[in-house]
Amino acid sequence: MATIAKSPTERSPYPTSPDAAQPSPRGDAITGDRYWSKDFAEREWDHIWKRVWHVGGRTSQLEEPGDFVTHEFKTESVILVKQDDGTIRAFFNVCMHRGNRLLQAPEGFVPGRFTCPYHGWKWGIDGALKDVQDPEDFEVNPCGRLRLKELPCDTWGGFIWFSFDPQAKPLREFLSPIPDLLGNRDLDNWTRVVWRQLRVNTNWKFASDNFNEAYHIPAVHPQFMPMIDDHYSTTVFEIYPNGHNRMIEKFQPSSRYPDAEQMKPLWAQVLSEWDIDPQAYADRAQEARIALQQARRQLGPARGHAHFSQLSDWELTDQFHHTLFPNVTLTGTPEGLHFFRTQPLGDDPNWSTFDYWYLVPKIEGADEVATLYGMRPYEEAEFEDGDFAEYEATIAQGDFLAQDLSLAVTQQKGLRSMAFESAYLSKQEARVARFHEVINDYLEGRR
Repeated sequence: MATIAKSPTERSPYPTSPDAAQPSPRGDAITGDRYWSKDFAEREWDHIWKRVWHVGGRTSQLEEPGDFVTHEFKTESVILVKQDDGTIRAFFNVCMHRGNRLLQAPEGFVPGRFTCPYHGWKWGIDGALKDVQDPEDFEVNPCGRLRLKELPCDTWGGFIWFSFDPQAKPLREFLSPIPDLLGNRDLDNWTRVVWRQLRVNTNWKFASDNFNEAYHIPAVHPQFMPMIDDHYSTTVFEIYPNGHNRMIEKFQPSSRYPDAEQMKPLWAQVLSEWDIDPQAYADRAQEARIALQQARRQLGPARGHAHFSQLSDWELTDQFHHTLFPNVTLTGTPEGLHFFRTQPLGDDPNWSTFDYWYLVPKIEGADEVATLYGMRPYEEAEFEDGDFAEYEATIAQGDFLAQDLSLAVTQQKGLRSMAFESAYLSKQEARVARFHEVINDYLEGRR
């Protein structure tokens, strides 16, 4: 696997962590039942999902006190609500009287109180019970005594996080070193211009497996190869103590090509857009990556890309894939941040939800931004959801989410076969092995 050697005095061309290490799997078996066994899924719930931090929404959704979002996870529902002092608190979305759900909407506003639709109990946005019907009929008036059950809540990167664990470690400690690795990007103030969720007939672990390797790109995403170098020999692979991983792919024609140094049309188009003559690199196409970094450094601010001045050299071109244990991937590019997440859907381990968000910085003078779904306005996106089968039938051919998720569905079927015993991984898939090792560590009490 590729390593990037630096002298003690050499400035890194990308953000680094002293805790980074090369993946070195111990060889745990990755058997099919991990993906479909209800018993295994229950162990994940008890030992992983109840302990880790979850993303519940974006801070941009909560502008005023009383603004709220609800987040569903398996059979639980959580309210994230902005307080009068500007902080955000998280509560279980359940009335402590008789257990009814307080809120049914995914987001909205309440004027200071949540009212239970069953018996009209009123709970303050701070979680305190404020008013009940017939308070004199209780042996002790519950107002001022009962509270909604609260959860740890914090923010980072403009994301709202919560945990089911009352004793959860601090969020920044749990995420380390990801906030530092993405520190050059002002994610708190970036805009979510795509907000999509799909229900998929596959186990939640598929996405973490998938984004922990680039081995599938030639077969599944050949359209990327003219400008993304997926070959393991040029890729940086790193793991971190908390279970998170990173992979950095260079933005240049793939080294898998026998003629990787020959100029490809798509690569030529990218270079031309930044005033680089493709013919100057006709027989050394990969070297144009450095020229592209320099061009973006020089021309970016004048073209409205003020954020380019904050990015390191490699961040001006390359794909930075951060997989956060257990179920979030943050892929940073010069243009924006791709957010991917899977979650178990109900109690059936064969189903999950797949979220894709795209966040962008502001480009001065522009009111639209390019996305995977064409040009989108520079504004907070409306929520789009549906079943993957419907999405696959209507989306344009070549969409990389459809390419990945179609394989997720067929793999979920194959994993049920008695013929499949355990995954047989290449070295470049070591981050997949590491992901399952961390799962095992949680399940077996080592974390």
